[in-house]
Amino acid sequence: MRSTGYRRTVAALSVCSLALVVSACGSGDDTASGKTRITVNCMPPKSAKVDRRFFEQDIASFEKQHPDIDVVAHDAFPCQDPKTFDAKLAGGQMEDVFYTYFTDAKHVVDISQAADLTPYVKELKSYGTLQQQLRDIYTVDGKIYGIPRTGYSMGLIYNKKLFEKAGLDPEQPPATWEELRAAAKKIAALGDGAVGYADYSAQNQGGWHFTAELYSQGGDVVSADGKKATIDTPEGHAVLQNLHDMRWTDASMGSKQLLVINDVQQMMGSGKLGMYLSAPDNIPILVKEKGGNYKDLALAPMPGGKGTLIGGDGYMVNKKASPDQIRAALQWLDHMFLTPGAGFLGDYARAKKADAPVGLPEPRLFTGAADAKDQQVKKANANVPVENYQAFLDGNQSLRMKIEPPNAQQIYSVLDSAVSAVLTKKDADIDQLLKDASTKIDGILARS
Repeated sequence: MRSTGYRRTVAALSVCSLALVVSACGSGDDTASGKTRITVNCMPPKSAKVDRRFFEQDIASFEKQHPDIDVVAHDAFPCQDPKTFDAKLAGGQMEDVFYTYFTDAKHVVDISQAADLTPYVKELKSYGTLQQQLRDIYTVDGKIYGIPRTGYSMGLIYNKKLFEKAGLDPEQPPATWEELRAAAKKIAALGDGAVGYADYSAQNQGGWHFTAELYSQGGDVVSADGKKATIDTPEGHAVLQNLHDMRWTDASMGSKQLLVINDVQQMMGSGKLGMYLSAPDNIPILVKEKGGNYKDLALAPMPGGKGTLIGGDGYMVNKKASPDQIRAALQWLDHMFLTPGAGFLGDYARAKKADAPVGLPEPRLFTGAADAKDQQVKKANANVPVENYQAFLDGNQSLRMKIEPPNAQQIYSVLDSAVSAVLTKKDADIDQLLKDASTKIDGILARS
């Protein structure tokens, strides 16, 4: 799952709108007035005025530098709608260059809808600077089918002000689930509606967080060969038992359950919540939309110390694209997203002028000198308290980074039921919940 959606100030993503289906999203003929023409998606909608302006500026500057390429951008909401994604691919309505979640990569290749970029990737100047683990996501059977654009990893957002009120050291966030439970109990004891820890448990988001919590304890959702569920384990039991005990024994999670991301963000933004799991991109939403304050919001690595869930997105190229379109697509990606300190995601000076947050610890896309340059420009333009995120950066160095499981949304729907049960039923049978969920997940994997 995507942590929040778009990159800075809005939760806005885009795909080819239905109005464009008549003329098809893909370009068909790859030339327009003697130029190579590519259609691309994920342009911010008009409602996201700042990001829309930046995107249009960057396309204009790209076309000026590459007068032989014509870029036609499509916008709608969201970038990728799971309900129509496969139908658009199968129906030939997908853009030439299209947005995907990390978890889509293998599926798109399996249904033969992606162009093989391997012969062309040497023309992508930035490719060798990208993190290997992110490149690997779009590499299937030794061939390259996509280019990562952003990545995120889960951590623990916490309220420094509530920590201080509860007698906790805000510079020493919980490093284990035992420490988190103890901290949550102290925060809840403040009264006046304070909740120590909140978690999602509906709309597949509970299953998403169960997965992150399982990774943090060293467990896995699915076996290495992708054929069997691996949640009915001591690690899986520990995840549900911890949630149950915080909810019913400690009363540190509040009485309202079946929460989703917006509910939890509202709680944190109002100053009534101590902690919840999320990625760094939640922080500007908490401030811009939910009433929070940057100085009060800090980020720590996942408790448990063994792993964290990573996700993100990238672009793939339509299998119908011509060689010239593939080359144009890679040049466009380099310009828009993959040049350190520049482009739609990296022009930190421009973002700062627009009062967009600069200095959040992710996405961290590059390595080596490219990463050093990107971080240098980001630091020079930072307008948020970067010291609040240092624990997250330091702690992530020792964590195992794990992508979401295959068939993630179907599996998350199953796991939602287990998470919601322990948070709404004091007598929930954890062993049986895990057995039932395992059986259902095995069935999903057998059908995939």
